[in-house]
Amino acid sequence: MPAPLNRVATTPELPSTADVVVIGGGIVGVFAAYYLTRRGLKVALVEKGLIGAEQSSRNWGWCRQQNRDARELPMSTKSLDLWERFATETGEDTGFRRCGLFYLSNSDDELSGWARWRDFARSVGVTTHMLSSAEATERGRATGASWKGGVFSPTDGIADPASAAPAVARAILKLGGTVHQSCAARGIDIEGGRLSGVVTEHGTIRTKIAILAGGAWASSFCRQFGIRFPQASVRSSILSVSPGASGLPDALHTSAVSVTRRGDGGYTLAISGGGRVDLTPQQFRYAPQFLPMFVRRWRSLALGGLEGFRSGHETLARWRLDAPTPMERMRILDPKVDQRTIRLTHSRALELLPALRNTNVSAVWAGYVDSTPDGVPGIGEITTVPGFILAAGFSGHGFGIGPGAGHLIADIATGDTPIVDPRPYHPERFQRSAWGKVADF
Repeated sequence: MPAPLNRVATTPELPSTADVVVIGGGIVGVFAAYYLTRRGLKVALVEKGLIGAEQSSRNWGWCRQQNRDARELPMSTKSLDLWERFATETGEDTGFRRCGLFYLSNSDDELSGWARWRDFARSVGVTTHMLSSAEATERGRATGASWKGGVFSPTDGIADPASAAPAVARAILKLGGTVHQSCAARGIDIEGGRLSGVVTEHGTIRTKIAILAGGAWASSFCRQFGIRFPQASVRSSILSVSPGASGLPDALHTSAVSVTRRGDGGYTLAISGGGRVDLTPQQFRYAPQFLPMFVRRWRSLALGGLEGFRSGHETLARWRLDAPTPMERMRILDPKVDQRTIRLTHSRALELLPALRNTNVSAVWAGYVDSTPDGVPGIGEITTVPGFILAAGFSGHGFGIGPGAGHLIADIATGDTPIVDPRPYHPERFQRSAWGKVADF
């Protein structure tokens, strides 16, 4: 029972040239391609599997400012406006709506942390409301429990992971861009010290600009060309239940479990921050850089198994451009579900929200969350390969900030004034230590 996903048409012929080639059809890649196509550029979007089939359809669907790291907050705020604007511009439905996000807690430490973030948010014009015990208990009455407090962020919202990336891909096609599924990008051509083309399994596209929005595959792709991008993936397992529960918040977070209404009226259930770290050659290679992250997150992470070896996305191997690559052998990352986590998540959700007992489990799935050492994405042109722009390592935040990230990438590619300050995201920062810089999220 994999994560639900809407399908989108594929352009039948691969172009020989393009102004820009976008590698990767997740939410960041499609929005980058969309904003570039809107600017009148000839854009080809290539995806080894299906549009949105990996983490972009396997997440909660939250589009939030609440509790964002200061470096990501400007992009989060811009993204909320862009989610709304996209529907107006295209008529396509991503399922986005500003329903507000609701947090409940009985932990004084957790509430104090949220209050500190509220004070910071005020300084940058973001509204979030701390709730008293009475207010939290009333707003959280579906739990049937009393709460010490909570947070409500009224301008935040959710979109539908099953439909968002495909909706953006359809908009690209309407604007004259091309979308190529089952078309793995094997590598890039470099001439005269700068990028000159993208080599795919179906032929080479000549271009001066390529954007790598490859998600969990980005580091191994970069390694083929001597580009060092530290990245580690965490395997996260979540589930959805059928419609049937009434009176529940659209989006609710507690330390025990988080619940999100889906487009079909059912709910996605997940444990925040939980996951398994599967051993891979890449994990060992970058382990020292991820030590600060592990020290911060060790309580929520567990050691995995050899699932990452099977998937092949974190290989240290070099591959040829004229032969099948690991990406063609694993078109869609669909890792093994951690059944223990699924059972724990479901039982916690039923305990928290009794109305969910009127539903049935409709799907279970796992996905790889691609992380950076500091938990903030790497976005920027690689200085050693002019014309090659990296956009990866979104650390579980990519879906919500996808529109803003896509817009920023388009700005970088075209030399336009960036929608947000690009400096906090540049990949060159990974040459320095992440101690003291791990994101609060």
